[in-house]
Amino acid sequence: MMRKIIDYLADRLHSIYNVTINELKYIFHDTGVLIFFFAVPLGYPVLYAFIYDGETVRDVPVAVVDNTANAQTREFLRMVDATPDVHIAYYSPDMDHAKELLAQKKAYGIVYIPSDFSKNISKGEKAYVSLYADMSSLLFYKAMLIALTDVSLDMGREIEARNMSGLTLRQEQTSTMPIENQWFAMYNPQSGFAGFLIPAILILVIQQTLLLGVGMLAGTARQNNKTHTLVPLDADYKGTFRVVLGKSMAYLMVYTVMTAYLIEIIPAIFSLPNIGHIWTKILFLLPYLFACIFFAMFCSTLIKGREAPMMIFVFTSLPLLFISGVSWPAAAVPEFWKYVGWLFPSTHGIQGFIKINTMNASIFEVSYEYV
Repeated sequence: MMRKIIDYLADRLHSIYNVTINELKYIFHDTGVLIFFFAVPLGYPVLYAFIYDGETVRDVPVAVVDNTANAQTREFLRMVDATPDVHIAYYSPDMDHAKELLAQKKAYGIVYIPSDFSKNISKGEKAYVSLYADMSSLLFYKAMLIALTDVSLDMGREIEARNMSGLTLRQEQTSTMPIENQWFAMYNPQSGFAGFLIPAILILVIQQTLLLGVGMLAGTARQNNKTHTLVPLDADYKGTFRVVLGKSMAYLMVYTVMTAYLIEIIPAIFSLPNIGHIWTKILFLLPYLFACIFFAMFCSTLIKGREAPMMIFVFTSLPLLFISGVSWPAAAVPEFWKYVGWLFPSTHGIQGFIKINTMNASIFEVSYEYV
């Protein structure tokens, strides 16, 4: 009896081993699959990281229309130009000229100072400075708004302190800033796009390249098989369990290496957030890999031709990035799209990995995403 059990298990293990070896041969003899399994995971993260390597925009060119043109406004503009975010590139005589610069993309904003700027300040009234921003780029708008807001607050405190007489330094500080505030950027100290976007892209790349590569393998198998079925008529391929496990082992061996490159090498090269414990990442990403593999194998049953995955799966990358709750807040995602997102491993995989990698969460703190 024991002998039969051993022979039975040995036969099944031998079949699984053969399926794994055959699948590895298919992978390494197919140029298209090699591109999806190796070239894309190796190249795409580098491309994205290079694009966002600057993290934040600096020295955004702006045009100035100064209808007061006195020492006070020149001091205000000097302080604006001294910020790292804004560079005063043009002084325009009127708004029409400044708008023309904006239309030609020579400037991305207009700082307008009215003629009553200094008069209002001298009378103790509010003075206004207007910002006209090119909203085709929110990054430029953010840089200009922060620079002008900070300078306005600083200059306002200086003017208020000068108008006070007979007060001690401490009293002046208390009057001009009764509540002192400090701002700390947690988990992304540079407040840059690469720090929060690239980790999400790395996890999404794993799922999407598996979908494309496994789908191409399935389409090729159907085209080459005389019966046009996904599974060949072979003794090793009899039984769903051995086929699924054998193929998944082949994909797991390839993607264990690629995942290590994505989550450790890329962050090290580009100084991206990477404070999570390595064993927590392994514990989280192993079931994520299996989820992506099984999901790709399930979707591959719908593939009839070799080129079909390109038409079916490529366009889903951008919507899945939005649904994941990274580029758009998860709390603001409509309920319907949240349910759609649950169909894809990347949705919770991205959220859980960011908490581990960027916030140093433990596996218990990402139990919802993990489950």
